[in-house]
Amino acid sequence: MFVMTADQKASRSRGDAVPGLLDAVAEWRGRQPADPFVLPVERTVGDEVQGVLADSHAVVSVVLLLQRLGGWSVGVGAGPVVEPLAESAPASAGEAFILARSAVERARGRSVSVPLAVDGVSTGAAEEAEALLQLLAAVVRRRSDAGWEVVDLLAEGGTQRAAAERLGITAQAVSQRLDAALWQEEVRLHPLAARLLTAAEGVAA
Repeated sequence: MFVMTADQKASRSRGDAVPGLLDAVAEWRGRQPADPFVLPVERTVGDEVQGVLADSHAVVSVVLLLQRLGGWSVGVGAGPVVEPLAESAPASAGEAFILARSAVERARGRSVSVPLAVDGVSTGAAEEAEALLQLLAAVVRRRSDAGWEVVDLLAEGGTQRAAAERLGITAQAVSQRLDAALWQEEVRLHPLAARLLTAAEGVAA
């Protein structure tokens, strides 16, 4: 199981960003073919949120969504939970929750290159998952608004030609934006990141 804990950075100067995060996650959740959450993301206390997922592919997508939003330190714990789970993530318990807490604490500090950390039962796999997710997060955080325009249209299932028509630009310009956005490179690495997260759970096949 995967527990994601996110803590808002500089909340005193930025104000409460939790409602905006919850709206963004709800919008993302609504685009998925099935509900990816075992327990939905909700406020734990203050400016922190937490959710529980079973699918490592969904974990990759949602943590990168939070990196796109910016202003969040994100920790992922990969491991067992006490079952049955409680009605909410904050009321639940288990090793994955402890690991998520240690991960988000590291994500707040200066020991990581971007505010994203992974702790798991299998420490080696967790370290590799963290390194790859940090790389993907760096790509996402540096993507321009023009790049996101094209990426978002393609994520909806459109073609590059349709995106060009929608944006009123040439197909070549769309291709150039995608190249600069490193979108294809990012997407191709999602399955590897998901496999590493699964390995970090330490569950025998």
